[in-house]
Amino acid sequence: MSTYVLVHGAWGGSYGFRKLRPLLRAAGHEVFTPSLTGIGERSHLTSPQVSLSTHILDVVNTIRYEDLDDIVLLGFSYGGMVVTGALEHIGDRVRDLVYLDAFVPGDGDSVSTLRGGGSPAGTELGAPWLIPPLEREYDNPEQAAFSRPRRTAQPIRTFTEPVRLAKPLEDLPLRLTYIRATADPDGAAFEAPAQHARTSPAWNYHEIATSHLVAENRPQELAALLLTLDP
Repeated sequence: MSTYVLVHGAWGGSYGFRKLRPLLRAAGHEVFTPSLTGIGERSHLTSPQVSLSTHILDVVNTIRYEDLDDIVLLGFSYGGMVVTGALEHIGDRVRDLVYLDAFVPGDGDSVSTLRGGGSPAGTELGAPWLIPPLEREYDNPEQAAFSRPRRTAQPIRTFTEPVRLAKPLEDLPLRLTYIRATADPDGAAFEAPAQHARTSPAWNYHEIATSHLVAENRPQELAALLLTLDP
């Protein structure tokens, strides 16, 4: 039996894994999908103070309070920032680190810098602190009707705060996997980490032919791939 901790992306919530969770549990595994503060199911807690560090602690505390070990830790999209930052606190509990069409930051990177934004924008006095969600494509109109109204604006500090990573990912004693959504028209931000994983012997690389919201569009295909990580 494996323990999966699945971390959702920006503007979303753990509801994005609602079709994936039962598939992994049906195979006999434990599944945890922490909700990040200020968005999704916890959008009622939003504030200008919510940051990347807040989201890292959402995940770290789930793992610590549930006393989880030997984990398959997955970060989707922005969730790649969160799981990377969590390694400083719970890295010894992670067996497999999976980036699902996600940012793969190094020490000092933020979403803003990885997207070529240079200095963080929107942090000056009086600037807007909520970033509205990007439009995303869905394979199924019914899924789109469910998910689109649930996408919420996100505090800017989650995008401008840098990650801290003491060692490069390749130097850590865990297995690295990257899963690329190959049919995403807006996926340029994830091409660089995907290309690195595709060519590096330190990474396992996989592709799923769908748009960015892989867990919502192709839960069966994603579950089958994740189940291959079972030792």
